[in-house]
Amino acid sequence: MAAEGKERVIQKNYWIEHSADLSVEAMMLDSKAMDLDKEERPEVLSLLPPYEGKSVLELGAGIGRFTGELAKKAGQVLALDFIESVIKKNEEINDHYKNIKFMCADVTSPDLHIEAESMDMIFSNWLLMYLSDKEVEYLVERMVKWLKVGGFIFFRESCFHQSGDSKRKNNPTHYREPRYYTKVYCKECLLRDSSGNSFELSLVGCKCIGAYVRNKKNQNQICWTWQKVSSENDRGFQLFLDNVQYKCNGILRYERVFGQGFVSTGGIETTKEFVSKLDLKPGQKVLDVGCGIGGGDFYMAENFDVHVVGIDLSVNMISFALERAIGLKCSVEFEVADCTKKAYEDNTFDVIYSRDTILHIQDKPALFKSFYKWLKPGGKVLISDYCKSAGSPSPEFTAYIKQRGYDLHSVEAYGQMLRDAGFDKVIAEDRTDKFMEVLQKELNVVEKEKEEFIKNFSEEDYNDIVDGWNAKLVRSSSGEQRWGLFIAKKN
Repeated sequence: MAAEGKERVIQKNYWIEHSADLSVEAMMLDSKAMDLDKEERPEVLSLLPPYEGKSVLELGAGIGRFTGELAKKAGQVLALDFIESVIKKNEEINDHYKNIKFMCADVTSPDLHIEAESMDMIFSNWLLMYLSDKEVEYLVERMVKWLKVGGFIFFRESCFHQSGDSKRKNNPTHYREPRYYTKVYCKECLLRDSSGNSFELSLVGCKCIGAYVRNKKNQNQICWTWQKVSSENDRGFQLFLDNVQYKCNGILRYERVFGQGFVSTGGIETTKEFVSKLDLKPGQKVLDVGCGIGGGDFYMAENFDVHVVGIDLSVNMISFALERAIGLKCSVEFEVADCTKKAYEDNTFDVIYSRDTILHIQDKPALFKSFYKWLKPGGKVLISDYCKSAGSPSPEFTAYIKQRGYDLHSVEAYGQMLRDAGFDKVIAEDRTDKFMEVLQKELNVVEKEKEEFIKNFSEEDYNDIVDGWNAKLVRSSSGEQRWGLFIAKKN
């Protein structure tokens, strides 16, 4: 029997065994499924792009935990599963919805025919982890073809390790790293239609399922949303972050300098100092804007028993953060998100925290107004960020800012923007002396461990770090580059 054929037989037998009683517990493979479902299902549905009146393809539909919910808004739903008893149970439960078509079919079967560009949204919940790598790649190709231009793909998978507590004689599930799925969807996304127009998948969102973080301290439940767009659409800044400034190797280099879990100035030491100013209390909710690879979030959650939501525009950063979360059992959830486009309900967070990130944001006044709305009354914001002197910058410093795409302001102007957004008791501190002290300390360590650094990375990587740190020291010594610490409160 061919390897791929054998894989399907194993998976089919596995699901025949675990769907014998056709219950929610069996589908979720967890004894607490009913309680989890009450919290998790509404959360998953809230993450979906608009699909009112649209055509929806649900792959791996199971007994219909989501099928009926999708049918309430969708124009048409095609619910598909490869276990006959399961899809029949789905039909029995949801047959009163006249806009659902039920189909028993294997998503990997070449006999499965779905019309090209016929679907507005393709939805799956725990499907790809039951396919081999080759089957995943094949299915992604098909999904892109089935999807209309402008349509969305939403899928959710268990990554890294098992979540449910159901006993299993054997477990053929593929618990992959999140970056595997991101890579496959990026790799398979470029295509052309008969007129020569090119399209690709744009990553709209990637995040942990919060219900599992809250109930199980488990960050391994990850969902993605992709949109099929014209390849002329501009995703320049995110591509710059992941392909230039924060390539995987570059992130690991920064972590080597700043310390495990950190990609911002001073690592754990400045984190401890700054977090001590927040007066965190157990049960509070913290938003970390530009969370990097999660070191500060883990520190806050583990030491102060707070729930932290970490967002970052870099897919690579969030991938590392999720990997670092394995086994920590702390209340931290991560999401790939653009803070300038993100919407949270008013009065959601007790603290908003951001380290050396907002220098990338051009419209800081608008962002600070959002921060003010998102904070609860009495909530605090703490930001560290690159700044500049109040005078005119030199041509060299101007070129550096332009090359990096930074938007820098004086410490005083930065503080005033927070006041203008409505914040009270604004502290705007010039911490450039501390910045230079930390830079020199980090540089000394790298130079002292030169051979080991080059062994782990390369001589080019070593030179990039040393040259970069020396350049920052020169700019800071001249007074042009400043480092600010900002703390403010919402009345």
